[in-house]
Amino acid sequence: MINFKNKKILVTGATGGIGYALIEKYSSLGGSILATGTNDEKLKDLKKNFSNIKTLKFDISQHNEIDNLIENASNELSGLDILINNAGITRDNLSIRMKDDEWKKVIDVNLSSTFYLCKFAIKKMLKNKYGRIVNITSIVGHTGNLGQSNYSASKAGIIAMSKSLAIEYAKKNITINCVSPGFIQTKMTDKIAEDIKNSLISRIPMNKLGTGLDVSNTVAFLSSDCAAYITGETIHVNGGMYMA
Repeated sequence: MINFKNKKILVTGATGGIGYALIEKYSSLGGSILATGTNDEKLKDLKKNFSNIKTLKFDISQHNEIDNLIENASNELSGLDILINNAGITRDNLSIRMKDDEWKKVIDVNLSSTFYLCKFAIKKMLKNKYGRIVNITSIVGHTGNLGQSNYSASKAGIIAMSKSLAIEYAKKNITINCVSPGFIQTKMTDKIAEDIKNSLISRIPMNKLGTGLDVSNTVAFLSSDCAAYITGETIHVNGGMYMA
C-alpha cells in the first residue's frame, strides 16, 4: 500500500483544481506537505481543511527567488523528498496575433520555472541520495491545440527536459517523471458552455471528463516507492483521448 509517512513533499500550484486534489491525496496518505500558490484565500482554505500541511504564497515566475523557495521548503519540512511541479498559466491566442509577452510569459512560467524548481530540488535530493519529481504536463504538449502554441510548446518542453534530467540523476536514486492530463473537471471547465463541453466529451473514448482524483492517483503512484524503477516516463490521464 502506498503511503508517504515521513516523506517531505513540495507541491506548487496547490490552489487550483488539480492542486487541491494533490494536497488531498498526499494528506490522506500521511505526507508532510508544503503547498504553494498565489491565491491567499485558497491557501488559507487549504490550511483550514488539512491539518498536516504548511502553506506559502509564492509566484514561481520569480526565478531569482526559486533557490530560496527550495531552501525554505527544506527548512520548513526538515528535508525534501518529493517535488510536484503543478503550477502553470495560459495566455491563449492565435499564433499570428500572439504578443511577445504572451509567448514569453507562458514559456517563462511553465517551462523555465519548472527547470529551476527541479534544479534546486535535485541539489537537495542529491545529499540524501533519494528524490521523486513529478512534472504535470498536458495532452496538448503531444497533440497541439488551437490558440495554444505557447502553452503546447511549454508542456512539450517539460516532457523533453524531464527525460534529460531523468538520465542525469537515475544513478542517484532520483526519478523524474511526467503526468499528462487530458480534460479534467475543474472550476475552469465548469465555465465552458454546455454545447462546447459536450462536443469535447464526444472526442473522449470514455465519454466523460477526468477528475482531479484521476490525476492525483497517478502522481501519487509515480512519487511513491512503488515506482522506484520508473523514470523519464510520461503517463497519460485522458480517458483514451490521446494514446501514445
